[in-house]
Amino acid sequence: MLNEFWASAPASYKVLVFSAMGLIAAGIILNLAGNAAHNQGLMVASLPVIGLGLVLHVAGLVVRGQQVRKNLRK
Repeated sequence: MLNEFWASAPASYKVLVFSAMGLIAAGIILNLAGNAAHNQGLMVASLPVIGLGLVLHVAGLVVRGQQVRKNLRK
């Protein structure tokens, strides 16, 4: 089960993982664009986007841990 988790992962986990990756990537792109344009507001605005991506990533870890724990009991 642990070797093929992605195939049997719940849809909520997959949504959380892709949302987290997308938000982190968007935040990094905003940060790079802000740095390139010397735009302090854009650089600061990118930080909550990256932070939200990290929070979603942690939520995905919680969902995965609960699913693994549930399957190990069986």
